[in-house]
Amino acid sequence: MSLYDDVVLVLKGHEGQDELRQAYLDHLAEHSDGVWKACHAGHVTASALVVDPEHGRVLLTLHRKLRMWLQMGGHCEPGDATLAAAALREATEESGISGLTLLPGGPVRLDRHAIPAPCHWHFDVQYAALAPRGAAHAISDESLDLRWFGYDEVPKVADDSVVRLLEGTRARI
Repeated sequence: MSLYDDVVLVLKGHEGQDELRQAYLDHLAEHSDGVWKACHAGHVTASALVVDPEHGRVLLTLHRKLRMWLQMGGHCEPGDATLAAAALREATEESGISGLTLLPGGPVRLDRHAIPAPCHWHFDVQYAALAPRGAAHAISDESLDLRWFGYDEVPKVADDSVVRLLEGTRARI
């Protein structure tokens, strides 16, 4: 199965956000390359909020280009067999934490956001990743900083999309 086919199956199985989910599916139906960064009309991205439920905190990255506190995430790559694998790879690369596991049940949320040219949209599929006990993180080249925030601190530092992702994640834990 191709990554494109996996993304379509994941989206068809995602519950809730029906109108937005359909917009993702319509975009992919119009753009067979819609999972790749080269699709300038917009493309699917995979992200994951790294969570430490035992300590009631999440790991956020201060994104180098955007200068915002965000969950880990990015573009799909040719070696990604599935969308979940892409999200887990991105979370591992950007957090430096080995042994992350995705929260069962598939994506937590969808979040479509505009990005600067030459592309126009990121169709982000957002997962949650559980950090193993005693996880040690390391800043990647894509980050200016990497920091744990208590659940109650997230609305003070991050935008609404991260807050909604945290709320959805906490509802599943």
